[in-house]
Amino acid sequence: MIGAGIAGLTAAALLARAGLKVELLEAHHQSGGCAGTFRRGPYTFDVGATQVAGLEPGGIHDRLLRQLGVEPPAATPLDPGCVVDLADGSAPIPLWRDPSQWQAERQRQFPGSERFWSLCGAIHQANWGFAGRDPVLPPRNLWDLGQLIQALRPANLASGMLVKASIADLLGLSGCGTDPRLRRFLDLQLRLYSQEPAKRTAALYGASVLAMAQEPLGLWHLEGSMQTLSTALEQGLKLAGGTLRLRHRVERLRPTPGGGWELGGKGPGGQPFRLDCAELVCTLPPQALPALLGDALPAGYRRRLEGFEDPSGALVLYAAVARDALPKGCPAHLQLDWGDPGSLFVSVSREGDGRAPAGEATVIASVFTPARPWFEGDAPAYQAAKQAALTGIQSGLHNLLGLEPLHYHHAELATPRGFAHWTARPFGFVGGLGQSPSRFGPFGLASRTPLPGFWLCGDSIYPGEGTAGVSLSALMVSRQLLAGRGMGLGVA
Repeated sequence: MIGAGIAGLTAAALLARAGLKVELLEAHHQSGGCAGTFRRGPYTFDVGATQVAGLEPGGIHDRLLRQLGVEPPAATPLDPGCVVDLADGSAPIPLWRDPSQWQAERQRQFPGSERFWSLCGAIHQANWGFAGRDPVLPPRNLWDLGQLIQALRPANLASGMLVKASIADLLGLSGCGTDPRLRRFLDLQLRLYSQEPAKRTAALYGASVLAMAQEPLGLWHLEGSMQTLSTALEQGLKLAGGTLRLRHRVERLRPTPGGGWELGGKGPGGQPFRLDCAELVCTLPPQALPALLGDALPAGYRRRLEGFEDPSGALVLYAAVARDALPKGCPAHLQLDWGDPGSLFVSVSREGDGRAPAGEATVIASVFTPARPWFEGDAPAYQAAKQAALTGIQSGLHNLLGLEPLHYHHAELATPRGFAHWTARPFGFVGGLGQSPSRFGPFGLASRTPLPGFWLCGDSIYPGEGTAGVSLSALMVSRQLLAGRGMGLGVA
């Protein structure tokens, strides 16, 4: 297996637990990928992901970790899950954990919008039951199709009529399409989870992510750092007898004449390595496959991969401040509609959560950005663009939290160049392909590829981004791979 992010660790542990010999290769010196962690002096920063879904009883992380014989990491529910500031002089919008409290809040913030939220709620209920029955999407053989059919219920057939619709279409259907403030709120929230605004986010995807902050689901804050989730999955992999090889960067993949795959690349100290396997699960972005596979990639599949639009890159400010410089009662997660360099998603550590010394807080502010332009131009132009982005983000934090330059005990900006180095993703792409109607569910990229014994999972595969999404993807591909061997996974 290639890539020890959450998807790779989950699939590797599940397959090892089923009795397969599993080796998981990771280019970096630690696992976690975009859900990893790094330190600067006394501060611990989450690289990308800063909140987790699926830790509620029966949630995907809770379910799989317990199946692997590992206790889920310590975490507390976020309430509110986020506070959204539209920067229009109106009151910020807290996403309360209690469904009735959230209903009252949205009725106050967006009068007349309840038909839209009720429609989303009905779609979400159908979707969530469907996802819990472990469908395979998109199906590529009779076994896949059988799993999909078994997961369907009448409610899914009804919501399936909206398979090509967007969240913006739902606004129109419910008579709420003329509320610009509601539209701005939805654009901000959906951009976090689908990389797309309302008009380009699949209705069947967006309806569920808009409900993620409320019980019985919810968003969670991990104690210590996001790395605790990877550590728990590493423990599950070890207990199952699997092997994790860090500092092993895969540079080429070749099918072997007798079936199976040959992997080659650089290991610790730059030493070359070569491994052979019967089947290969790859969690790298699909944009990496043409370079890795070369002529082994079928021409039609290459054209499909190269036809995808680029995922986003990210600009992320990692900062530390005195806690008393923050507003009293500052929530853990905030979102600000901001102009330059873009809307901000801000995560603030909690006192005693292990990310900063007592009396201090880490502040992580991220912005989506086109990735490729950050690799163009000369060094002075790059540094100038980086400084301009830093200034813009700090200006946004001044507007949102009242932070002044003198408040920063630490501040550094990561660009797509830094993410490319950290994750080995092409151009430092973050997230998957974007959850538009043309790429979600039955229209998405399949885990089962045209290459025998070559599988994909991760944020570009159903059901999409986020730690919970990629774990569901790992569960799906593990079931498919084992079914081809006449085996079952045995996950409750």
